[in-house]
This record gives sequence, structure tokens and C-alpha cells, in this order.
Amino acid sequence: MAGSHPSAALVGGTGLVGSHILNTLLTHPHSPQTYALVRRSLPSSSPNLSVIVNSDTGTWTDSLKSLSPPPSIFLSALGTSRAAAGSFVAQRAIDYDLNLSLARTAKESGVQTYVLISSAAVGLSSPFPYAKMKAELEDAVKKLEFPYTVILKPGLLVGSRQETRLAEGFVRGIAKGLGAISKGWLTEWWAQDVDIIARAAVRAGWECVDGKRDKGVWVLEQSDIVRIGKHVDKE
Repeated sequence: MAGSHPSAALVGGTGLVGSHILNTLLTHPHSPQTYALVRRSLPSSSPNLSVIVNSDTGTWTDSLKSLSPPPSIFLSALGTSRAAAGSFVAQRAIDYDLNLSLARTAKESGVQTYVLISSAAVGLSSPFPYAKMKAELEDAVKKLEFPYTVILKPGLLVGSRQETRLAEGFVRGIAKGLGAISKGWLTEWWAQDVDIIARAAVRAGWECVDGKRDKGVWVLEQSDIVRIGKHVDKE
């Protein structure tokens, strides 16, 4: 990889997938300088980690814009639930508006590779507001035309959340059990471990940074996430 030392910027680093992406970045062979924009302090620490804490997410675009040189890669695992946000309008302000604003800022700042954690089963014509919103965000970031855009579309996230979501937790428990007894083959087509998702996001992103992928949009469906996320770097 030509140029200065690699760097990465991450939003959503306190969430289920984002926290695993952060850990993956901090142990990656490239040893990228990692900037995490968060609303609250992180438990992780590393000489390669710079944490930018501000509960006012309206300042995040300026924080991202101030990074110089611009990060090699910008990753977003940013998202919330309707329950946590208080309404779908408030959820959309984070999941769509803030995500898109940060993506635009990254593009304007010269970031070459953008990685988005989206979701499976989304569509612009979906009758479900969440699924439609996710599809709208995918469509909007594609139109920004980063040199490299990576969109991951995982199924059910298998991992431990800090907040309680009873119905989702019940299904996740089933997925964990089936995955344990089948070594994954009963679940990986509809549910993925968050660590695998994180590794897939980081690996796919760095393949773009390293020029190992053609420019354009690269969409990773669930089977792609499992295949790439299970790959072990030997660098």
C-alpha cells in the first residue's frame, strides 16, 4: 500500500458489530491508526487508537473533516433501535441522516474506501419502514461514488447486546445453540456471528485499500460475509 501509514475512522464503535470492528482494527496486521467517533467512552485502549468523544453527534462531521490526512478507510456500523431512539423519526435521524451526512463528509474529505454495515432483506419497496430506510441509505451512499464502496448485508446478529431485546434475544439464543451443535452450517445462511461480520468488514475494506479489488460497489451478502470473515490473515 503506497502513501502514508494506513488509518481508519469508525462510527458505531460502541455497538454490537462496531465494537468487534474496533477490536479487529486494533489487532490488524496493518496496525492502522484508528479514530473512533463515539458518544461515550470506550473500554478499549491502544497506542493506535484515538477516541473522539462527543455526545453531540452534530459535531461528528467536523471531527471527521478535521482528520488530516484523511483516513484510508471509513467504516460505519452506526445504528440504533426504534425503542432506544424513542420513535422511528428519531431512529431515522441516526440510521439514515447522520450516516449519510458522515458518508458525504468522508467523500468530500478524500476518503477512498467506505464500508457500511447494512442488513439483509431490505428494499426500497419494502412495506417495513426499517427495511426501506436501510435500502434508501444503501442507495444514497452508492450515489456518492466513493472509489470503493463496500456494503455488508448480514442476517440476524449473533452476539451479546448490552440492551435487552426479548424477542430478538430468544431467536439469537436458538441461533447460538444450532450454531454450536452444527459448527455453523445450520445457522450461517440466516444468522452470523458478529465477530465474523467484523472481520469480513475489515478484511474487505483493506482489500480495497490495498488495490486488490476493482473499483466500484462491492456488496457482501450473508454467504460472502461468512466466507471472508472466516479467512485468517497470515501477514
